[in-house]
Amino acid sequence: MNVKFKRFMGIMILMLSVLAFTGCQKVDNGAKKAEGGETTTAEAEAGQKAKFETVKEGEEFHIGIITGTVSQGEDEFRAAQKAIELYGSADNGGMIKHDTYPDRFEAEQETTISKIVAMADDPLMKAVIVNQSVPGTVAAFNQIREKRPDIILVNLVAQEDTVMVEKAADLVMDADNVSRGYRIIAAAKEMGAKKFAHITFPRHMSIELLALRRAIMEEACKDLGLEFISLNAPDPTTDIGIPGAQQYIAENIQPWIDKYGKDTAFFCTNDAHTEPLLRGVAAGGAIFVEQDLPSPIMGYPKAFSVDIKDMAGDWQAINAAVEKAVIEKGGDKRMGTWAYSLGYSLTLGSLDHVIDVLKGQGELLNKEQIVNSIQKYTEGAKWMAENYIDRASGETKENHFLLSQDTYVYGRGYLGMDKIKVPEKYLNLNVDLDAIKASQEQAEGQAK
Repeated sequence: MNVKFKRFMGIMILMLSVLAFTGCQKVDNGAKKAEGGETTTAEAEAGQKAKFETVKEGEEFHIGIITGTVSQGEDEFRAAQKAIELYGSADNGGMIKHDTYPDRFEAEQETTISKIVAMADDPLMKAVIVNQSVPGTVAAFNQIREKRPDIILVNLVAQEDTVMVEKAADLVMDADNVSRGYRIIAAAKEMGAKKFAHITFPRHMSIELLALRRAIMEEACKDLGLEFISLNAPDPTTDIGIPGAQQYIAENIQPWIDKYGKDTAFFCTNDAHTEPLLRGVAAGGAIFVEQDLPSPIMGYPKAFSVDIKDMAGDWQAINAAVEKAVIEKGGDKRMGTWAYSLGYSLTLGSLDHVIDVLKGQGELLNKEQIVNSIQKYTEGAKWMAENYIDRASGETKENHFLLSQDTYVYGRGYLGMDKIKVPEKYLNLNVDLDAIKASQEQAEGQAK
């Protein structure tokens, strides 16, 4: 009996030891996660608030803005010029330091990276905003983070891997290409379209949100009764350049209209393609809902020779002038945009929001404050903002916001797309992004 009891006690002691060891392991792992692992959203927000409230009243500081050139991203470039007008150039005692990346940014990533990283060499630099955030932005932000962790990094309209973008930047904003994937098709149908032609190239289909939007558009066409057409066009960042890419669109738009019919809505993912596409759609009597990055000055003024140089920043006047020209060229009730530029609005809105944060008057990830900052420049327009949800994990990304605005059709006015509820299936659509890119590469090969 005594021997059995001793054996029993020995087993019990052994089991208790194992449990104690396991429990210690769990506590230790938890401690390590708290010390060096991922933090909660609340902890992250608290850390950001402490990190960025560094500017004292009257203290001088600089904010860097990097954009494309007029040929690749006029809206963002003009917004940077407006920022200098409002807050002064850092070179002359003001706040804003502006630079541009190369037109062929895909082939000249090192130049892009060096220009962005150079902003951190300024000891007064407190924030860096990049719009559009072309390839190389993540690498540049990571380099800035290593030497200047005090700088707020803002990524607008990202063209790189979403997860990498979210990790590298403090604040990420883009067009709501999830809801727009459905709403653009709904708008096309409302405007009389029976077919929808999507024009792009492989590099853009390697960008997660653009490929996702295309997949949603294709699915929406099935549900709403439109035929989806996939078309390929040259990438302006390759050797063909912007002139060659624009010439391709100019030469092919009328044959496309002849083939698919006037009740086809055309959409392109590239800014440089937009101008010749608009001109061709109007001449051929087809349909154009809105640009990839919607704006009255995205393609329209050059396509229809609208002089807007004396209207800078007056979006109501610009939109009215463009509307008159579009109607005269045959686009009445067949062509649209957003009444206010996405690229312009996001650049200036994020700038003002960051200034508020640096002065301790705002929280970086406060959605309402972000929208209010943008609406300062878009009187009468309704903006919608949602946090990005990772489709693989289902996790809501607190530092990533998607924004959208109602479609404005020339000769008709607002369509009311902000009132259209996107069906749940599109918010959780399973998409094979690799297959989309491969399909576009195959189309590119056939085109050659």
